[in-house]
Amino acid sequence: MAQERIRISSDWGEVTAELIDNEATKALVKMLPLTIEMRDHLRQEKTGNLPSPLPAVERQLDFSVGALGLWSANHFVIYYREGRVPLPGIILLGRVKGDVSIFDRPGSVRINVERAQ
Repeated sequence: MAQERIRISSDWGEVTAELIDNEATKALVKMLPLTIEMRDHLRQEKTGNLPSPLPAVERQLDFSVGALGLWSANHFVIYYREGRVPLPGIILLGRVKGDVSIFDRPGSVRINVERAQ
């Protein structure tokens, strides 16, 4: 997969993200476009459920601002702060290239995810 990009939009704004090349991101791209109800978690991330699970690949414990991840097989996460998660860790899906701080506010938000042009 040659640097696949996605667009994440909501009433709060829009960002693009570059996906890394792994089996989970390939499966995610096949699901697009998606609408996901996201909720705030620990004032560091927005989380929401995908319609079906993605394949498991290598996990990591640390994340940085703008990371897109997968907590469980269908639990999509946008990190707007940096930190560390407990075991088993997250599957890294990609990185937001825009201003991810648009998600740094309390409350839920509906996002649309589609391939970027």
